[in-house]
Amino acid sequence: MQNIYFTPGPAQLYPTVKNHILKALELEICSLSHRSKDYIQIQKGVFDKLKQIYNIPEDYVMFVGGSGTYFMEKLIQNCVNQNSFHFVNGSFSRRFYEISRDLQKNAGQYKVPLGQGFKIDDLENLEGLKNSELITFTACETSTGVRFKQEDIYKIKTQNPNSLIAVDMVSAAPDYDLDFKYVDSMLFSVQKGFGLPAGLGILICSQKCLAKSQELNQKRVCTGSYHSFPLVVKKAIEYQTLETPNVLGIYLLDKVLSDMLKYGIAKIRQETKQKYQLLTNYFSSKSGFGFYVKEDEFRSRTVLVVNHQYPDLVKEKLAKHGMILGGGYGEDKDNQFRIANFPAVSVQNIKNLLEAFELEF
Repeated sequence: MQNIYFTPGPAQLYPTVKNHILKALELEICSLSHRSKDYIQIQKGVFDKLKQIYNIPEDYVMFVGGSGTYFMEKLIQNCVNQNSFHFVNGSFSRRFYEISRDLQKNAGQYKVPLGQGFKIDDLENLEGLKNSELITFTACETSTGVRFKQEDIYKIKTQNPNSLIAVDMVSAAPDYDLDFKYVDSMLFSVQKGFGLPAGLGILICSQKCLAKSQELNQKRVCTGSYHSFPLVVKKAIEYQTLETPNVLGIYLLDKVLSDMLKYGIAKIRQETKQKYQLLTNYFSSKSGFGFYVKEDEFRSRTVLVVNHQYPDLVKEKLAKHGMILGGGYGEDKDNQFRIANFPAVSVQNIKNLLEAFELEF
């Protein structure tokens, strides 16, 4: 019996990944020079396909690195001289905030209790928001399953036009759509929604981010050493990296993005909604279970956190059916399990999961 991973990362591999790995070995991709024309075409292919999925403006630049967390640090270093602001409601949104503090910036935050979304009707009294150089959002807070509504990000950008906007899309892409008229940077890792092995992160940056980094350099503010944006961008605009990257991971991402575009991003997003509704209908009425995020408008479609008195027992029973659930994360983890609803998990997989729940509970 082959397991299906409903874990929120590393997650279920996209169905075509195995064949792409075998093809990569046949083509000797793992020995490909990152200065070769073949590699340049692969990295360019990734960016071109991301532009199709997200309608990214032509003058934005793509950076390649090891993880989403790595790019959180790079954004703070390169886009903040003094003041940043962060919307915090879980472990990963808090990470952005803590990185800024660790780098000795004036980091402001709007913090709400775990499992809750943000009410943004009145932001006038949020200390530090108006003067922030960079405002960060977590589209899906992986630890709690809270979604940050796109329209709220756009509203905050409109109210703070001089601030750069960064969106952590690690557990939200490719389902969560973005309008780049309001967004200056987006980061994600591939081991979640793109169904790939861990170890690769992508950052998309606007020219405003690059100009800010250049400004800080001229002021002799440290923006990192070898990986300062002004240095990295010299290679990025040529679809290369400063050092040897994860060539296999980039190749696989290019192939999976092609597969997703062929299948249809709109179809993937529609199926994500369908699977989310199946899960919502079931756990909203299932005795002994309940969603950590009570309000549907703030509940992530891609990572659902479910409350139960004995989550380890739940995971153990479902594992007998070859269905691997994610554990809880953070302060309330001992009473939770998580279900990832990424594109690699099919509608039928979700139906089979719910049938297994009926058999066991």
